[in-house]
Amino acid sequence: MCIDFLGEKLLQRTMKMNKILIIGKNSYIGCSFKKWMEKYEKTVKVECISSRNHDWEKVDFGKYDTILHVAGIAHVNASADREEEYYKVNRDLTISCCKKAKEDGAKQFIFLSSIIVFGESKSLKPIRITKNTQPSPNGFYGKSKLEAEQGILPMATDTFRVAVVRPPMVYGKGSKGNYARLSKLAKKLSVFPKYSNQRSMIHIDILCECLRLIIENQAEGIFCPQNREYVTTSEMIKEIGFCYGRNVYLVPFLGGMIKIAAKFVPLLNKVFGSLTYEKSLSNCFGGAYQILDFKETIQRTEEKG
Repeated sequence: MCIDFLGEKLLQRTMKMNKILIIGKNSYIGCSFKKWMEKYEKTVKVECISSRNHDWEKVDFGKYDTILHVAGIAHVNASADREEEYYKVNRDLTISCCKKAKEDGAKQFIFLSSIIVFGESKSLKPIRITKNTQPSPNGFYGKSKLEAEQGILPMATDTFRVAVVRPPMVYGKGSKGNYARLSKLAKKLSVFPKYSNQRSMIHIDILCECLRLIIENQAEGIFCPQNREYVTTSEMIKEIGFCYGRNVYLVPFLGGMIKIAAKFVPLLNKVFGSLTYEKSLSNCFGGAYQILDFKETIQRTEEKG
């Protein structure tokens, strides 16, 4: 026992500490990833900075192996008067940070982009993204993300790796957006439309594990991670209900009315539309990052504490 303990201590001293800098100190993904990496604190050091002022320009990025850039304006309140701000933050800031990372001598730059670069569905017509699907954003949020990608990917060299991650809708404990709205509904409703759509989604823990593997392997290129299973809105509502001891009945008749109602209520296209990555696009690291099944992700998201 004593020999094994001393050997482990010696190994820890000789192992190189991997240093990661997260740009986006208060972001949901940034905070979640920092917490996720606490279990690797013996070999990984994670620090965070804000990009809300110009203090980041004074930081030596060369002290870090990986720069993880998660700062940006999320897809909320995308009113026309904020268009310039979206490009300034999502595009210009990303490109500036990547350029600085390269000049300072960092080894890897990871940018959190979005599935939104492929556009948003305006109807219930299913969209399946394959390896041949070209990005075609139809709003300035998606365009600002895509132009950021186009600005940083050419900076990659043999000694400076650039990775772009395009997650679908991210959900998990403490997440906001559409999942939080659906969760509130599931806690109140007894019936819900039964409608067979498919969505690519990703739980925050699965995304964090994917980011960890990208860093561990010093990988580069474009990544489209997602859960193992596609998600059906109706089944998600039912599963959330189970977490609270509620049985939400899925009614086919109401599902049939969705197609009619969606023509007049655009929000229904977003809730019940089908938007998926072909699963072969998400097989990075042999799928090793997909550590939870769908039911487990819902249980983790809804658990108390």
